[in-house]
Amino acid sequence: MKRIAIQGGAGSFHEIAAREYFRDEELEIVPCSTFRDVFAETRKDPDLIGMMAIENTIAGSLLPNHDLLKISDMQIAGEHKLRVSHSLVALPGNAIEEIKEVMSHPIALMQCEAFLDTLPGVKIVEHEDTALAAKDIRDKKMISTAAICSTLAAEKYGMDILASEIETNKRNFTRFLILAQGKMLREVQKENHINKSSLVFVLPHNEGSLSQVLSVLSFYNINLTRIQSLPIIGREWEYQFYIDLTFTDYNRYRQSIDAIMPLISQLKVLGEYREEKHGFSE
Repeated sequence: MKRIAIQGGAGSFHEIAAREYFRDEELEIVPCSTFRDVFAETRKDPDLIGMMAIENTIAGSLLPNHDLLKISDMQIAGEHKLRVSHSLVALPGNAIEEIKEVMSHPIALMQCEAFLDTLPGVKIVEHEDTALAAKDIRDKKMISTAAICSTLAAEKYGMDILASEIETNKRNFTRFLILAQGKMLREVQKENHINKSSLVFVLPHNEGSLSQVLSVLSFYNINLTRIQSLPIIGREWEYQFYIDLTFTDYNRYRQSIDAIMPLISQLKVLGEYREEKHGFSE
């Protein structure tokens, strides 16, 4: 049995992503209140695997999670792209016309703004987690209050689904990282063909420094699929860069890393893993 630490409660999209990635395997889900708690739990137990959202096609990157990954000993062992579909759920017997308050995570609320605009006079309340919002409604017997969450959360907490697929943009995907260390890293990756990596490095505050790095990667036929810059606290106007690379030749990829070393500093390879290509289809 694999044990997976996730942010959020039972029925959250993190749990859905974990069960899809580790399909046909027996899992024990370890709920954590925050992403920081996910890393804290994995530090205490090296056999624990982490699952963490890193970016969403609508909301963009989860910037704090980049730094959490950088300072941890966990490595990216894989990725999973999940189609996120939201439902409006409430206690059994509640009709949608009776709903006076809707609660959910701020990002979920943002992703369902068009639907929420069809509910005039309804109070919008932010919650720490989509699934836990449904749990709170059940536990506190909150009549006339609805949650926005997954259908799995509705099922787990015995809620009625009042409306399905209420997200404004139907191409709403979240990319999750599977995090592991030591023997669990090898276990997760045992059948993987490594063709992707995630790196973080610092560039000197010189004109053209980034373009030089990109030119070297291009020379080695390395494909840059994502770049995210974050400021370095305490060093004004200097940035660290998080990049994702894909490649067909692992040796050429390693040669490209050696070639950019004179141009960068503080390089950390966050993980080398298999790219997941499916997930972005209707």
